[in-house]
Amino acid sequence: MAERLGTRALNRALLDRQLLLRRSAMSVPDAIEHLIGLQSQAPNPPYIGLWTRLVGFQPDQLAELISQRKAVRIALMRGTVHLVSARDCLLLRPLLQPLYDRTLHANPNLAPGSDDLDMDTLVAEATKLLTERPRTPKEIGALLGERWPDRDAAALAYAARNRLALVQVPPRGLWGRSGQTTLTTAEHWLDRPLVTDPEPDEVVLRYFRAFGPATAKDVQVWSGLVKLGEVVNRLRPRLRAYIDDQGRELLDLPDAPRPDQDEPVPVRFLPEYDNLLRSHVERSRVLPPEYKPLLATKNDSPMPTFLVDGFVRGTWRLTTERGRATLRVVPFAALGGADTAAVTAEAERLLELVADGAASRDLRIDRPSG
Repeated sequence: MAERLGTRALNRALLDRQLLLRRSAMSVPDAIEHLIGLQSQAPNPPYIGLWTRLVGFQPDQLAELISQRKAVRIALMRGTVHLVSARDCLLLRPLLQPLYDRTLHANPNLAPGSDDLDMDTLVAEATKLLTERPRTPKEIGALLGERWPDRDAAALAYAARNRLALVQVPPRGLWGRSGQTTLTTAEHWLDRPLVTDPEPDEVVLRYFRAFGPATAKDVQVWSGLVKLGEVVNRLRPRLRAYIDDQGRELLDLPDAPRPDQDEPVPVRFLPEYDNLLRSHVERSRVLPPEYKPLLATKNDSPMPTFLVDGFVRGTWRLTTERGRATLRVVPFAALGGADTAAVTAEAERLLELVADGAASRDLRIDRPSG
């Protein structure tokens, strides 16, 4: 009979894979690839995500990788922007093309009527425009609209984004810098071709190493792809089966770490969009069910959170006004004295990172929101 893994055991296993059980001495490039990227709908979350996971992380380490074209920001898993290594960009984007084909045709308000539009011609035209120089989505749409004046410009830009591997170029994505979203093709930016006919097997195994134990549906939630059950079944001889408290079968790599469920976990602050909370169907291994409604937003935009004893216990927010940076921490329930001290200490370290250039800094620990 398969070994049973309770919620706390799954929690410790996931935190260990996610480099959150203890800060790792792994290099920044190795960490990015181990995590299979960090979600980056906004520019700063990957920096905070790496800071909370790595020993001695400094923002310049990641900014340099982006400037040197060794790491890029590109729409990947779930149709969302991720910060990944150049090598993973070239592998993952073609692997995820079925997701982008599906979403292109699913939205009638955005899809440019591909039934009577020559998509190959559109792709060729967009590629030409984007290799001339990086361009904003609005600019791409306007220029394509000159070729297809009867089409909506935003829909044309959306089609180009879904059919091409488009990376966001600096200065957007650099710590402390700003700039419009400006795009070019991954092949042009990295001076290398996309992987041809990529196989999902090794990526699925990497998912288990970074997020397991898990189910095939979990892999689908993380990636945005469908029909991965046959891939997972093909990999079964290389996996080990477990059972969770609900009786569901979970699969994992036999040699993957599964720490003791009582392993101590330091307080950790996570950025918005962190994949820790976006990569499983059932999130109770890190998010207690009673707190799930407190993270709900109208557009499903995840809030920054913090962990106590490995589980989400509240949210945080940084605001800056007239040079004064305020980090506001909002627990979902009352914290004990030791936990309050630990949250305060880690929040102060986070404030030093995110408000380094502020004239003054302030930390507020609110009363529980729940």
